[in-house]
Amino acid sequence: MNTRHGINWERAQALVERERHAFAEAMPKSRALSERAAHHLLFGVPLHWMNDWSTPFSLYVDQALGATFTDVDGHRYADFCLGDTGAMFGHSPVPVARAIAAQAERGLTTMLPGEDVAWVGEELARRFGLPYWQFAMTASDANRFALRWARAATGRRQIVIFNGCYHGTVDDVFVDLVDGKPQQRDSLIGQVHDLLETTRVIEFNDLAALENALKDGDVACVLAEPAMTNIGMVLPEPDYWRQAQALMRRYGTLLAIDETHTISCGPGGYSRAYGLEPDLFILGKPVGGGFPCAVYGFSAELAARAQHAKRSAPPGHSGIGTTLTANMLAMSAIRATLAEVMSDAAYDHMFALAERIEPGLKSAIARHGLAWCVTRVGARTEFQFTPTPPRNGAEAGRQLDPELEHIVHLYLLNRGVLITPFHNMILVCPDTSVADVDRLVSTFDACLAELT
Repeated sequence: MNTRHGINWERAQALVERERHAFAEAMPKSRALSERAAHHLLFGVPLHWMNDWSTPFSLYVDQALGATFTDVDGHRYADFCLGDTGAMFGHSPVPVARAIAAQAERGLTTMLPGEDVAWVGEELARRFGLPYWQFAMTASDANRFALRWARAATGRRQIVIFNGCYHGTVDDVFVDLVDGKPQQRDSLIGQVHDLLETTRVIEFNDLAALENALKDGDVACVLAEPAMTNIGMVLPEPDYWRQAQALMRRYGTLLAIDETHTISCGPGGYSRAYGLEPDLFILGKPVGGGFPCAVYGFSAELAARAQHAKRSAPPGHSGIGTTLTANMLAMSAIRATLAEVMSDAAYDHMFALAERIEPGLKSAIARHGLAWCVTRVGARTEFQFTPTPPRNGAEAGRQLDPELEHIVHLYLLNRGVLITPFHNMILVCPDTSVADVDRLVSTFDACLAELT
């Protein structure tokens, strides 16, 4: 018998053909829309990422509310993808939808501040512990701008990232370790500049590698997720961040923490939950309840250095900011999310459900004799095709199997359960129910029964 990650591969191939046929039969309206879109949309979709799903053609959504969505053919889904974190607090939260509707009648964008900005700045400082804030349209932009400020404030060109990281479409971070050597990511489209000149890449959880990267004093900042979530999931080892931050302080290197995914750890993110003290704090898509916006915060010391750098620079464009940044509509969405959605009660509910998912998945995996593991950080859970949780990006990358992932994902989708198309990430939101969770676990169990 041919096996892969403990799966009967001949059985898996037969199953995926059956599931692709079942999807095509059940989705005539989605098929028709896909065929129509192919005439004028490059790759047939508005963003080529939308072809990364496991389906033979795109699944078109009619409505998404709370923890569920309905496709154009009338099928309803329990959504554990939640827009790949953009809708981490549910689709179209009522307070956010209400705030956006009200603001839309009073103006969308003026390139002048509206009255929400002072409240938002105060709340961000209170919640996350950094006193000064700026805004962006996406986490990609916020990370890009954070790197500029870090380089300007320190006068250094180099940055450090972790192997297997993802921080949005920021050129500087698309460097991997291949057989232990830095290499620009092969998949980049239209890349011209040599990223290896200013980007150093090391493995997560490796303090010796971190010190070696920092010790020449040329590194402006380390850009990192506190737990890696874009190559499967890699958790920090005990005391890693305390020692890592001590090294950064010793060598005058800033820490820029990207909490766009790890905001799943609580109202103040991983940093407040576990005592990190970043110089820069970046939070993207969920902070506006799914509306396009992002925030990034500065420590007092860095803010002073950043202001000095800006005042000392010649007149002209700084390379930071866009015309629609901090528009009134986005600020109303951020205010509503912070004030009424990202609450302690919401997180308590989400944590309880994630704590139900984790043992449920583990039990199903054990029942079918598979050497897989389940990893969780707050309200975010991941099953991985390896017996023990990976400790760095290289280990996490080796367990990825997009073909097997697509088989499992399509099986779940055809039974009304959606998880993220990139690896095996599972999210819950304040509207997710115990029944939704039990449906996920039982359907996952049924899938494994057919594959083993």
